[in-house]
Amino acid sequence: MPQVYPFRALQFNRGKGDASTLIAPPYDVLDRAGKQRLLDQNSQNIVAIDLPHTPAKELGPASAYDGAAAALESLVGSGVLTRTDEPSLFAYRQKFTSADGNVYFRSGMCACVDVVAFGPRAGGGILPHEETFSGPKEDRMALMKATRTQLSPIFGLHADEKGLATKLLQSVMASRAADMTATMRGAGADNVQHEVWTISDGPTIRAYQDALASEDIFIADGHHRYTTQISYLKGLEGAGSVAADHPARRSMMVLVGMSDPGLVIWPTHRVLGGMADYSIDHFLKASSGDIRTEPIAGGLAELESALDKLAGMGEMRFGLWDFEQKRGMVAMPASPDPLKERFPDKPRAWRELVVAYCQYVLVEKLCQGAMNENQPVKWAFPHTIKEVEEIGSGAETGAGGGAGFAQLAVIVRPTPLAAVKEVSRANQLMPQKSTFFYPKLATGLWMNPLA
Repeated sequence: MPQVYPFRALQFNRGKGDASTLIAPPYDVLDRAGKQRLLDQNSQNIVAIDLPHTPAKELGPASAYDGAAAALESLVGSGVLTRTDEPSLFAYRQKFTSADGNVYFRSGMCACVDVVAFGPRAGGGILPHEETFSGPKEDRMALMKATRTQLSPIFGLHADEKGLATKLLQSVMASRAADMTATMRGAGADNVQHEVWTISDGPTIRAYQDALASEDIFIADGHHRYTTQISYLKGLEGAGSVAADHPARRSMMVLVGMSDPGLVIWPTHRVLGGMADYSIDHFLKASSGDIRTEPIAGGLAELESALDKLAGMGEMRFGLWDFEQKRGMVAMPASPDPLKERFPDKPRAWRELVVAYCQYVLVEKLCQGAMNENQPVKWAFPHTIKEVEEIGSGAETGAGGGAGFAQLAVIVRPTPLAAVKEVSRANQLMPQKSTFFYPKLATGLWMNPLA
C-alpha cells in the first residue's frame, strides 16, 4: 500500500462534541431538495460547500464553485472550521441498520495516503473496481480548484487478512469515549450514527502503519474524486515543480479492512427508460435467444424475494419488472459464460458479473439495439425496492427518475466482495454502479487542505 500518514485535518467544533447538523452524505446521493433539508437544519452544513451545484453529474457555472470557496474561507476565517494542532489519524465507527433489519458497526481509519496512479505496484497499489463518468469528474475538479481542499474522504478497502488493523481500531474505540459524534437524519442519511476518535500518539500511529504495510487499497467509493485528485496533482506539476511534501501529493481516505464484520454491500438496480419501441412482449421476443425466464406473481417485493430464493437458476440470475403491465419475472442467461465470446480476455470473475451482463446484453444489445434503434437509453440507479417503486411512480430521486421515465427495471443481487477483490487484482474495471457499500461515509467530519 502507498505510505499511510497522519494529517492536520480541518474540522468543525475543533473535532469535539456533536456535529449532527454540520455533516452530510456524499454529494452524489443528494438532490436539490436533500441539500436544502440539510441547510434548513444548519446554514453552516458542509453541503453548502461540497454540493454548490445540482445535479453534480455535470459541470456547473463557475460562480457556484467560487461561492463554495468563499463559504469555506468564511468558515475558516470565523473559526467555525479549525485544523488539528498535531498530525493525527482518526478512528471512525458507523452504527447502522441494514436492509436485513440487523444492526451493524463498521470501523475504519481516516488517514492520508500517497496519491499514485491506479494499478498494481510493488509494495501495494491503489486499485479501482468501477468505470467512471466524465461529468462528475469535471464538477469535482472545478470544486477542488476553487477550494484547494479535499472536502470528503475516499472510501478504501484493504485485505487485512490477519485482522491486525481492525483489532487496533477496536482497542482504540474500547479505551475511551469518542471525541466527536454525529447522527444524520433525513436527506438519505438513514439515521446512521458516526463516532470519531482522534489519535495523535506515535506508537499507535506506527502500529497502524505497520498493519497496512504492503497491502493494496481497493477503491470502494470515490473513484471520481480520487481520479480528480490525480488530475489535480498532474495539473500542479505541469505548472511548475511540486515539493515532495506538498499536501496535494496525499489523499484523505477512510480505510476499512475486508475482515470488518460491518462491511455490507447493497445492490444497485437499474431502471431503464426512453426506449421508443419498448414493450415487455417485444423485449421478451427479442431476448428469447439470450435469457430464460420464470414468471413471478405479485409486485416488486415478491420479485425481490423470489430472486433470493431461486438459487437453482444460478448465480447470474436477475429480476425483470415491466412498469406498464406490472409483470415480474426472474431471469438467467440462456447459456453458460455468455460474455466469453465478446470478452475472451476478461477473467471469468468479470464475465460472471450480473452487472456486466446487464450492461452489455440487456442494455446495449436488447434495450438500445432492439428497442431504441441503437440510441442510448436513460438510466436510474436505485439501491432499494422502495426507490424502484418511487421511480416507477414518476418521482425524481437521488438515484434518478422523473415523470414518464420508467419502462423496465432490472433487479440484481449485491456484487460479492470476493468478486470486487478478484476483478481489481486482475487490473480490470467493473461497469459503472456495480457496487454500493452501505452506509456512505459522512462528509464534514474531516477536510484535507491541499494548498
